Amino acid sequence: MQKLTWQRIVLKVGSALIAPEQDGCRSRYLLSIAQFIVRCRARGIEVILVSSGSVAAGAHLFPTDKPRTVTMKKAMAAAGQTEMMAMWDRFFDFPSAQILLTHGDLRDRERYESIRETTFTLLENGVLPIINENDTVTTDDLKVGDNDNLSAMVAAAADADALIIFSDVKGLYDKNPNLHDDAILLPEIKSIDESVYAMAGCATSAVGTGGMKTKIEAAEKATSHGIATYIANGFEDETFSKLLDGENPGTIFTPYEKPMQEAVHWMTHTANEQGEVVVDGTFDESEEGETGCIRGDEIMEVHGEFAVGDTILVRNEDGTRLAKATANYSSCLLNFIADNEQSEFSEKMQGSIGPIISEKDIALLEKS
Repeated sequence: MQKLTWQRIVLKVGSALIAPEQDGCRSRYLLSIAQFIVRCRARGIEVILVSSGSVAAGAHLFPTDKPRTVTMKKAMAAAGQTEMMAMWDRFFDFPSAQILLTHGDLRDRERYESIRETTFTLLENGVLPIINENDTVTTDDLKVGDNDNLSAMVAAAADADALIIFSDVKGLYDKNPNLHDDAILLPEIKSIDESVYAMAGCATSAVGTGGMKTKIEAAEKATSHGIATYIANGFEDETFSKLLDGENPGTIFTPYEKPMQEAVHWMTHTANEQGEVVVDGTFDESEEGETGCIRGDEIMEVHGEFAVGDTILVRNEDGTRLAKATANYSSCLLNFIADNEQSEFSEKMQGSIGPIISEKDIALLEKS
């Protein structure tokens, strides 16, 4: 048993807990979660709730004999979101607030900062932020796709101490427990690699959009920001008492000893690259061990269209992903430099412009 030191936590609640029969919201499993939130707040712990379930909550309002098209699901989400928020609000004697997000909101740095500021202001004033993906308006290009990964992005944005993903399983097993009776629960994961992903198998919920793989992805995002991540069974009452007693009810993914800085984490795990630059070689390091910048004469190719300030991928000619970075120049100008590398005009231009990528706006990627 350990004394709780959390100051701020993010809870992710899946669709299977919200609307287990897909016929509207049900309080059967949510009352225990709501009581857990109340008890955390009573201890001075700030709570942010990421709640799935709008589509499942609204499904009963639409014909069952028609195919579930994308448009139909968007309508279900619109109707189900109000029902879900009303249900959560009934559990509490303190105010809550709805925040609907898309990946487009999170990957835009200005909007990301706005989300942070709004969330912090709500918490400072005792309001419970309840967050969900904005399924009604999102598109393939703008969606996160699952609330496991969304909860990790929210936890990073909110500088949380812990992310707790409530699921319909107890945690991560060495093999799929639905198929293997001898599956063993893994109480602690100290590092996430391909072997951990392999243990996730293909287990999915009959109601939600995620599975164990997305939960591990979320854990990888969160732990790299220094956030302890739990996967626990939200159907069992003992889960909540164990958490409040400082015990691990399922699987805990331990955070990095040296977490990524906030801006680097956002660039690595949240921002999508708008294009890519192929460079000659790798990054230089200074004597102090700092990552060097990329100069114009190191550019081999430019792919995609991007503007100043957009996030881009930097790779070398053999395809190795080197880094994600903020572009100091547009793709149009960099294409011109790459295409006219040997010209006299380009040589003069190379000397007159600054670095293509600055070392303060770069996130190195692990080489495969």
